[in-house]
Amino acid sequence: MKKPVAIDKADIKAFLGSGSRFEGKLSFDEMVRLDGHFKGEISSTDTLVVGETGEIEGQITVGALILSGRFKGDIKASSLVELRAPAVIDGSIETPTLKIEEKVVFNGEVKMTSPKELKPAVGGEPKKK
Repeated sequence: MKKPVAIDKADIKAFLGSGSRFEGKLSFDEMVRLDGHFKGEISSTDTLVVGETGEIEGQITVGALILSGRFKGDIKASSLVELRAPAVIDGSIETPTLKIEEKVVFNGEVKMTSPKELKPAVGGEPKKK
């Protein structure tokens, strides 16, 4: 079994803490970590990291998603979706690569795509680290 994707704190360019609440549209060009509550649309060509206290309801279209929190809605990732315990997901996932740890709760459907089929939300391909 492959190791989870390593996240260097220096790579995170924005952090939305556990006490925060946002509603609307969020777009970004570099890695973002979300530990608060968000309702709406998120789009990026880079990586979104959702911590254990993070709760999202809506649509996510990103290069990569690493999710440990709660999510309800639709996910599209052009390179990777990694679900880490204790994540709880209710919705659909479309991605070429899906990793699910033990004890993750996933209720929904998955569509596996080739990287060429799923275009990134904004601009070019996700940045390689």
